[in-house]
Amino acid sequence: MRPEVLNPIFAESQTLEGVGPKLAKPLEKLGLTRIKDVAYHLPERFVTRRAIANLDEGAEGEQVIVALTATEHRAPYNPGRGPYRVLAQDEIGNICALTYFGRASYTAKKQLPVGEKRWVAGRLDRYGDMLQIVHPDHVEQESAAHLARLNEPVYALSEGLTQPKIAGLVAQALERLPELPEWTEPGQLARSGWPAWRDALRLAHSGTEAKARDRLAYDELLANSLALLMVKAEGRRRRGQALIGDGSLRSRVQLPFAMTGAQTRSIAEIEGDLQQEAPMLRLLQGDVGAGKTVVALEAMLIANEAGKQAALLAPTEILARQHYETLRRLAAPAGVEVALLTGRAKGRERESILMGLLDGSIQILVGTHAIFQDSVAYRDLGLVVIDEQHRFGVAQRLALAGKGRRAPHTLAMTATPIPRSLTLAHYGEMDVSRLDELPPGRQAIDTRVIAQERIEDVVAGVERHLASGSQAYWVCPMVREMDGSWQTDDIAAAEARYAALRARFGDDVVMVHGQLKPEVKDANMERFASGAAKLLVATTVIEVGVDVPAATLMVIEQAERFGLAQLHQLRGRVGRGSEKSVCLLLRGGELSETGKQRLALMRETQDGFRIAEEDLKLRGGGELLGTRQSGEAAFRIANLEQVQQLLPIAHADARLLIDRDGGLTSPRGEAARILLYLFERDWGVQLLRGG
Repeated sequence: MRPEVLNPIFAESQTLEGVGPKLAKPLEKLGLTRIKDVAYHLPERFVTRRAIANLDEGAEGEQVIVALTATEHRAPYNPGRGPYRVLAQDEIGNICALTYFGRASYTAKKQLPVGEKRWVAGRLDRYGDMLQIVHPDHVEQESAAHLARLNEPVYALSEGLTQPKIAGLVAQALERLPELPEWTEPGQLARSGWPAWRDALRLAHSGTEAKARDRLAYDELLANSLALLMVKAEGRRRRGQALIGDGSLRSRVQLPFAMTGAQTRSIAEIEGDLQQEAPMLRLLQGDVGAGKTVVALEAMLIANEAGKQAALLAPTEILARQHYETLRRLAAPAGVEVALLTGRAKGRERESILMGLLDGSIQILVGTHAIFQDSVAYRDLGLVVIDEQHRFGVAQRLALAGKGRRAPHTLAMTATPIPRSLTLAHYGEMDVSRLDELPPGRQAIDTRVIAQERIEDVVAGVERHLASGSQAYWVCPMVREMDGSWQTDDIAAAEARYAALRARFGDDVVMVHGQLKPEVKDANMERFASGAAKLLVATTVIEVGVDVPAATLMVIEQAERFGLAQLHQLRGRVGRGSEKSVCLLLRGGELSETGKQRLALMRETQDGFRIAEEDLKLRGGGELLGTRQSGEAAFRIANLEQVQQLLPIAHADARLLIDRDGGLTSPRGEAARILLYLFERDWGVQLLRGG
């Protein structure tokens, strides 16, 4: 149960003065539904503004405050497809465009009536021959000279919120912060010179103390490390069952290729874990196509040899079906019974599977979330394999772990290479095996960068490719609006591309994107996977692990808009058969230096671990820190630099605290419990005896 001292800041943000149902919506869009969320809504940056009498006094790139009078509103030709501009002039007649994107045009109409003077604060830039301020931070009816100050916080906004409004709500939230006991180790506090928690939050909004941000980041990293290590400690406390295989089933499996050294090493590590009574909790981290499924099969056959059942959990029905076909084919010579259970299984088919699990005749079960429903019972479950680990939360894993007579061993798998420096952040509770070699004979994918203007040549190439009987992917980019919602024009652009390709290739073309109904998306994917459709147009990242060997061409439009890790995952959808594969990266006209480096690296290497490390340098790790999508380890406060510097310290401190005070009953342990609830890692507390 949450400590009472935290109740005031877990109250809804609607309890703040001035927040009614209307303002609650934009706050919800930003995830600011409670007082705590508002207090932790830290400024994106701080600006120093200068008041100027006219635009001639301002320099390009400078933050200014200037009096302007709107002269004309210019809506885009196609609403929602371009910027909304308000032309305004200063007191001596200089013209400046105030530019708004997305749905912010509503704000512009309201704040900037034609013919009336307003004080506008924002960054002065130039677009072509005209000065412009994009999304002004403030538009005031009366003199805004008071905004000319040092370190003004600038917050992320959504439609309906302004900087003054959010700053006022933050000030109210900070007033409600309780005083909390100190959870940071005293020596660390002294060495770093960090302020106390409440002072740190207040200072972080003032921009005067960098140490305050470090302190808050450390709190988040410590909470995460503590919770993950408690999961690990709980697993070791529980009695599992040692699984010792005799090789009788594995010796009958005939693989079409020799195993890599990395596969052999990983299997040995897994086998060593399975022979212990303490339940295994291991992550198998492999590059695209590195052969994780074969390693998982070997682990499951060890469980079968020991007289136990194994279950493989996949995030989607398509992936579950794919795993089922592969495992059934490979395990057939060993006489192992493999079954598939998804939400589609109904009536007699479902009853038959449930009976087979209960009487033990089904030795390996593959499926989606359906495999850990209450109605699914196993005779003796010894091993659980979870594919695409980041899609499942710790709570789901624990539910599946409760299916065995004793705690089953757990092997998690991911095809998202993560740099060594970040592995601790994502998988601090697990031992890690890495598949960093590709199977022999796997052909390199011919990767080429082509200018977008040559799109007609590319379409002609696709036509030749499809005529030869092969299949292809065509990926369109997807970006976010400033308020965090999807831009509709990207869906529209992708649908226009789909329509154009369909006009040329007919029913051979199918499409998937995030706004399609799941059953339509699945049906389209199924048509492509079965070969009934030849070209798949997608806006979202095509499912990790989707395996269509006949698809040997990948076209990625506006490739510079994707991160390296995304591009690598997308490219990995081809090159899965014996035929040579090609990946075409279509680039826009203006490439940043980072964009050039990113595309050059894609041409140069197919090593996912190297790409992940380089992505970290080029992007600052934002994409990587978000790869665990269950909301458990995507850090809201800690940035990449803080993760790299502070996480090892936080992890070591968490380990020391658990070793000395596993039940968190000492004064510092009690404070640490509050920290876990504060960062909503309270599933860690639930694992404590009497927690």
